[in-house]
Amino acid sequence: MPLTSKPLRKLGFLTIGLFDEADPRRGHESTLDIIELGERLGFDSAWVRHRHLQYGISSPVAVLAAATQRTSRIELGMAVIPLGWENPLRLAEDLATVDILSGGRLNPGVSAGPPHHYEHVKGALYPDTADTEDFSHERVRRLLDCVRGEPVTGISGVEGFEVFSDRVQPHAPGLGRRMWYGGGSLRSAQWAGEHGMNLLTSSVVKAEESEDFAEIQLSHIRTFRAHHPDGDRARVSQGLVVIPTDSASPEQRAKYEQYVAKRMPRTATPQGPARMMFAPDLVGTSEEIAERLSSHAAFREVEEVAFALPFTFDHEDYVQILTDIATELAPALGWRPAP
Repeated sequence: MPLTSKPLRKLGFLTIGLFDEADPRRGHESTLDIIELGERLGFDSAWVRHRHLQYGISSPVAVLAAATQRTSRIELGMAVIPLGWENPLRLAEDLATVDILSGGRLNPGVSAGPPHHYEHVKGALYPDTADTEDFSHERVRRLLDCVRGEPVTGISGVEGFEVFSDRVQPHAPGLGRRMWYGGGSLRSAQWAGEHGMNLLTSSVVKAEESEDFAEIQLSHIRTFRAHHPDGDRARVSQGLVVIPTDSASPEQRAKYEQYVAKRMPRTATPQGPARMMFAPDLVGTSEEIAERLSSHAAFREVEEVAFALPFTFDHEDYVQILTDIATELAPALGWRPAP
């Protein structure tokens, strides 16, 4: 019997896609291999992070375009694309193209706000408009309009030998309902609900009304659904870090426990001026992790997860962790792979 009040319905995982600067292809191929493995194990979705000017995936659209040609069933998501780096119209074209290549399997996640380290990158990113760019939720709304097929220009029809459309082409039917917002505050949860998006919650939230991570995340989920047209049926996915050790070697277990111990101090109190709270990473047997999740107030509110893989592990570690999640942990939470 599942330990939660609701059986886990959709199982996903999230990877950052690290690579070595001297051999970036190997890292990208590893990411694609992991996505293929996820499909074979029955995962419902695979998600990639987005990193600029770092040694992680800088172009998730391109990586997932490749993944569409190496998979046939698993849903493919971004968690998340920071829109401060993007032109909404151009991004909408890319997302629609990849969604069509995937057969309607793309789940784009986005976030608002200025780019990280904006003072250092604005000269390269927006040399002429750095001080006038709008990084608010309005940028997300523009993307939603483009993806959902709203007119974006006054040009349409035949002009000479060419035919023009007043909306983004290609248009991918259904993609607008698969747009996710990565939210860590009450304001962002409410905005996502009001605009009919899905909500991605992660292991990071803003400590606004509490310093208990699960309570904060629960309030975000309920606020989102209270403002969403679908109410309690509105989709929410949770992204905690889980590291099952059922089939791990002694060396792997020691590495995993050391990784979690090093990150644990940041979970005790809100961090920095923004008062960000971090969830503890969950390491142990699948039975132990399932018991901890069953007592997590926010986890009990969701039916979908995108468990986050640790950033710095090796390919073999990810194979072991994903295999244990699919064969031990997720079944203990009531999940069954699609037939």
